[in-house]
Amino acid sequence: MSVAELLSQYGEKYLSALLVTWRLTFFSFVLAFALGVIITVMRVCPVRPLRFAGDLYVQIFRNIPGAALLILLVYALPYLGVIWSYFTCVLIATTLIPAAFCSEYLMSGMNTIDVGQIEAARSLGMTFFKMIRIVVLPQALRSSVLPMTNLLVATMLTTALASQVPMNPTDLTGIVSYINTRSVGGITAFAISAVLYCATAVVIGCVGNRIDRKVRILR
Repeated sequence: MSVAELLSQYGEKYLSALLVTWRLTFFSFVLAFALGVIITVMRVCPVRPLRFAGDLYVQIFRNIPGAALLILLVYALPYLGVIWSYFTCVLIATTLIPAAFCSEYLMSGMNTIDVGQIEAARSLGMTFFKMIRIVVLPQALRSSVLPMTNLLVATMLTTALASQVPMNPTDLTGIVSYINTRSVGGITAFAISAVLYCATAVVIGCVGNRIDRKVRILR
């Protein structure tokens, strides 16, 4: 089928799939970012068990395949009496893994902070959490805009895991299988999804670069 034929017949399905991908990307990234901040604070806090737990989380979820995690959530947890919707399972899988990378990027941002600022904050009598909130995290975030932009794009691509479960409506990857089981979409169906992925990634990259230029710390 040609591009025009595919879009005329499945245009609404592609739009729905694009919106599902955007929705999954948004919620996954927001949750991953929040969890990543918590994990990062745990990794630098003075409480040793929390530091160990934070490092352990990163080592586990940075190295586990997304498909394997999704299989555990969808097919293994029901044997333990835990049953979640397919959307929830995909959302959890696309949150836990990016959160580990988010923590790594924030740790790299923290490493750019001069030690003198930390010592100055301590000399002013700031508590650990106040120092993290006022001094450390704001600078770490400003230094991590581009890595976070890449993480957002990677999170969007990770949402393709949704194609492995019977979600309705499906995502941009799943719509290709939907089309090819009903007609001969062929490589054209993949190409349309790829263009939509690329267009979204380009927009994210442009916005991320613009934010980075505004908040970047010149040293």
